[in-house]
Amino acid sequence: MKTHAIRIHEYGGPEVLCWEEIDLAEPGNGEARIKHTAIGLNFIDTYHRTGLYPMELPTGLGSEAAGIVEAIGPGVTDVKVGDRVVYTGRPADAYSERRNLEASQLVTIPNFLSDALAAAVFLKGLTAWYLLRRSYVVKPGDAILLYAAAGGVGSLASQWAKHLGATVIGIVGTPEKAELAKAQGCEHIIMADDSDVPGMVKELTGGVGVAAVYDSVGKDTFMTSLDCLRPHGTMVTFGNASGPVAPFAPAELAKRGALYVTRPILAYFVSTRDDLLHACHELFEFLQTGKPTIRIGQTYALKDAAQAHRDLEARKTTGSTILLP
Repeated sequence: MKTHAIRIHEYGGPEVLCWEEIDLAEPGNGEARIKHTAIGLNFIDTYHRTGLYPMELPTGLGSEAAGIVEAIGPGVTDVKVGDRVVYTGRPADAYSERRNLEASQLVTIPNFLSDALAAAVFLKGLTAWYLLRRSYVVKPGDAILLYAAAGGVGSLASQWAKHLGATVIGIVGTPEKAELAKAQGCEHIIMADDSDVPGMVKELTGGVGVAAVYDSVGKDTFMTSLDCLRPHGTMVTFGNASGPVAPFAPAELAKRGALYVTRPILAYFVSTRDDLLHACHELFEFLQTGKPTIRIGQTYALKDAAQAHRDLEARKTTGSTILLP
C-alpha cells in the first residue's frame, strides 16, 4: 500500500528531512501494521539526523509513536487489530503515516491515557524510569541535580523524583523555564549560565553535594557535574546536547570522592518483552497514581518535522512535542 513518511538520504541539518511517498508491504511474520495517530519528537532524533548516532542511509527517523493496529502478520499474539498501542524502539521509522513493526515492541495504551499523551510521554517516561529506578535508584531524602529540568524528560523526571521523596535541583536556561520547572517538582533552580554551579549545589545541600546528577548536556557540563556530587555519588550521563563527552582520566573520579559514572541507554533495560512490560507497569502506575503534569508544549504536522527539529535544537520548545500525521 502507498503511504507517506519522512526519509533522510544524507546526514545534516533539518533541511535533509524529506517528505516522501513510500510503498508499505503487508505485515510479515510477527509484525503488525500501525496507523499512527501521534508521534513523539525526541532529541535523539536529531542525533540520528546528524549522524552522531549513525544509521544506514537512506533511513526514516523517529523512535516513538502511538496508533491503531490495522493489520497483523502470522504468529502475532501480543496485540490484535483495533488495539490502541504505543511503542519506542528501532528501526527508527516513527515519522510516518503507517509502518510495520515487530508486535513484541507494542504496548497497549491504558484507558486513562489518550494517544497524544501516550506518544508524548512514552520514551521520555521510560527514560525517566531507567534514570530514577535503575541507573541510580532514588531514595526518600536524596538530593539530585537534573539538567534541562523543563524539557520533556526533565519535566517527568522532576515530578517522579519528587514523588519518590527526593529534593530536586533543576538546571534551566531561561526564567520562563525556571517557573515551569518549579511548578513541576523542582525545589531549587540554578540557571544554566551560572558561573559556579557546583558552588550553588554545595550551598543548597549543606556542603555535601547531590547523590546523583542526571546530565543530558554532555561535553560542556560533564566535569562540572562531577564537581556537584557527594562522595560515592553517581554521575548519570544520558545525552549529548552539546556534543559527546571527551575522554577523561579515572583518577578524576577518585579525587572527587570515589564517584560512579554510568552511561545508560533504554535498550539494555527493556531487552525482553517481560522487561518492557515491567517497565511500562511502573511507568503507567506512576502516571496514574502520581498524576504528573504532562505538558504537550507544541504540535507540528508530520510533514513539517524539519521546523520541529529547528525549534528543538534552538531550545524554543518546552515540555513534550508531538508530530501529527
